[in-house]
Amino acid sequence: MALSYTAASTRANPGPEEARRPRTVVEITKQVEFSAAHRLWNPTFSDERNWEVFGICNNPAGHGHNYALDVTIAGEPDPETGMIIDLKRLRDILDAVLISQVDHKHLNHDVAFLQGVIPTVENLVISFWQQLAGRLDGCTLSELVLYESRSNFARYRGPAEGSRG
Repeated sequence: MALSYTAASTRANPGPEEARRPRTVVEITKQVEFSAAHRLWNPTFSDERNWEVFGICNNPAGHGHNYALDVTIAGEPDPETGMIIDLKRLRDILDAVLISQVDHKHLNHDVAFLQGVIPTVENLVISFWQQLAGRLDGCTLSELVLYESRSNFARYRGPAEGSRG
């Protein structure tokens, strides 16, 4: 589990007491794991083009991975508990919103929110962000890192500032 600390002001017009006390923002990372199958395939490509672009990952039967997902959230520790979120609560949210949808599933066929998505690690991490964003009361989703293998992973920090809306 990774922790980092940053001081930041939280309000445009802080009161006198808050103006003297910088807000302490903490990032905490929870890792969850799941296993899933997928096929890298673009329906607009010919069979030859799919094999050229995706190689063995275009196997019509699919292939599997044991994924790991690092979920980093940011927030101010609660003065009564010292936590930005109870890690059991975070795990429950991750299980309900994401892991229960993808674990031991074929990502191309079994996951409604991935229909029409080519399930590359890049597209998966973006889709996972879309599923989790706004579901973490009291803290902010800061970063997702999805490991497809020990040597292949994608990092996503949310939509670019100009595209948020």
